[in-house]
Amino acid sequence: MTALAGKVAIVTGASRGIGRAIALRFAGAGARVGLLARDRATLEAVAAEVQAAGGDAAIAIADVADPAAVAHAAAALTAALGPCDILVNNAGAVARGPLLAMSDADWRRVQAVNLDGTFHAIRAFGPAIVERAGRIINIASRAGREGTAMLAGYCAAKHAVVGLTRALAEELRSARVSVNAICPGSVDTEMLRAGLPGAEPDMSPDDIARTALFLAADAPAALTGSCIDVFA
Repeated sequence: MTALAGKVAIVTGASRGIGRAIALRFAGAGARVGLLARDRATLEAVAAEVQAAGGDAAIAIADVADPAAVAHAAAALTAALGPCDILVNNAGAVARGPLLAMSDADWRRVQAVNLDGTFHAIRAFGPAIVERAGRIINIASRAGREGTAMLAGYCAAKHAVVGLTRALAEELRSARVSVNAICPGSVDTEMLRAGLPGAEPDMSPDDIARTALFLAADAPAALTGSCIDVFA
């Protein structure tokens, strides 16, 4: 596949689960892939998978909750791969428990990774995307559409990501930048097992990766501000 040939795609939270699957799908479609996450060993393993399949990948170690680290990672990935055409904001964090007993630290961490991290990456990579009339794909959640007991902090963050997606789509419409979100249901990942113990996954990470590939490669530029639900 060459649907993304010549494109540079950045994926946050690329070391496992949905992020890893998206990175592999994009590389298989011809993109040069920038992998961003906190753990070097797992990122290097994903980069090796991409390269073993004939793709081109570079890694950057950063916590998306840290704006300076994200800015540094953006500079490093741009130097290695070229300016960003496609940004996938996938990095996420979950804390399960009753809201009334949630600590400030748990609340702040969930917001900082899911919401602030999305903002930090958009701000860092956004100027190049605007110049290239590129695409931004935010991985939200079914929890960004409806409420889930014991996941109030996560629901709040993902609802905010949906709102951010819709507002940014309007800001960048004249620049022909499409900004969309994917709202997955139960995907077979470590985060699902942490957030909803005992849940039966409805789909694999690759199901979400194929949806992301559609938004990155095949969807018309006029499709913007949408939140695609991928759940039964």
